[in-house]
Amino acid sequence: MLEIGAILEGKITGLTNFGAFVSLPDGKSGMVHISEVSSSFVKDIKDFLKEGQIVKVKVVGISEEGKISLSIRKAEAPKEPREQKEGAPQRPRRNNDRPRANVWQGQPSKNKEAMSFEDMMAQFKQASDEKLSDLKRSADFKNGTRRGK
Repeated sequence: MLEIGAILEGKITGLTNFGAFVSLPDGKSGMVHISEVSSSFVKDIKDFLKEGQIVKVKVVGISEEGKISLSIRKAEAPKEPREQKEGAPQRPRRNNDRPRANVWQGQPSKNKEAMSFEDMMAQFKQASDEKLSDLKRSADFKNGTRRGK
């Protein structure tokens, strides 16, 4: 019995500019839309698939008419987030890589309960002004102009 969520192997029987037709077990066939071929952008499906290729697909939908929607990218195991490799050098800190104020990173301040709305807005404005000043200073330095001289 074919059901949504099932992962099957099938054979590519046809390619179009909008997807690929896949022959499934039990003589059924389904279609993989071009957006479900890969997690990266697919401009030309022929760069990713060939007729006769065996692919692993996940059933993502079955219409009332019996049309089967498939996904190759959802059938793939989810990729683990990249982690810092052991022993790999970390990017050296630059002089202007100072930690930002709590408001920029969305972290609550230590005594948030004691702060009024006006105090929080003043803290935000101060951090914002500092950041804007840093951006202007770095832009002026890159352009070779130094204000105040």
